Amino acid sequence: MAKKKIAKKTPTKKVPAKKKKAPAAAALPPEERKKQASKVVRRLEADYPDAECALVHDTAYQLLIATILSAQCTDERVNIVTKELFAELPTPADIAGASIKKLEKLVQSTGFFRNKAKNIKACSQALVDDYGGEVPQDLDALVNLPGIGRKTANVVLGTAFGIPTGVVVDTHVGRLSRRLGLTDNTDAVKVENDLMEILPKKKWIDFSHRMIHHGRAICNARKPNCEECSMRKFCPQIGV
Repeated sequence: MAKKKIAKKTPTKKVPAKKKKAPAAAALPPEERKKQASKVVRRLEADYPDAECALVHDTAYQLLIATILSAQCTDERVNIVTKELFAELPTPADIAGASIKKLEKLVQSTGFFRNKAKNIKACSQALVDDYGGEVPQDLDALVNLPGIGRKTANVVLGTAFGIPTGVVVDTHVGRLSRRLGLTDNTDAVKVENDLMEILPKKKWIDFSHRMIHHGRAICNARKPNCEECSMRKFCPQIGV
């Protein structure tokens, strides 16, 4: 009589319990944020008096196109790409008249190149058709152009024309604003609204440039160099 094979029980693996995430630290109380913002502005002005937009450009149009291309891409890469792009296609009419395939090839290394090529062509065409090839100095007009959001419009109006229509909030500005206790929001639009409430309007443009420089030089995402930071005495180091 054949013996029955007894199936061996596979030992069950213990699944480690998931660690609960610690709740994110809150920003400073609303009544303290304006005072904190003043300290941050003074320190940034002392540390980065000559901070400028990192996107190389000669005209408002070049800045507009460069800002579109900068989405999910480094400024260094964009500067390399736009140098070749504008050497070959210097005007809105030139880019509007270029084929999509040619534009895709020129901007491919910036990532998401198909969408970016489509946007810079459509935006350039709209400038030619509606504004005589000139970049309008108006927020509503800019955000109605293809591929242009509020952030891009703020960059162009502030940097190219010196018009403070808002605070440019990129990843650096958002991260540093939370660490410094100026906001507890993660949505860029909400962060911008918080900053506009506590910063003098005349400081909006330079504040963003200087925060970006500080984020790259000292307060980076993974390992902020708090020991070398000039704001360490009053920075609550939220989330660090």
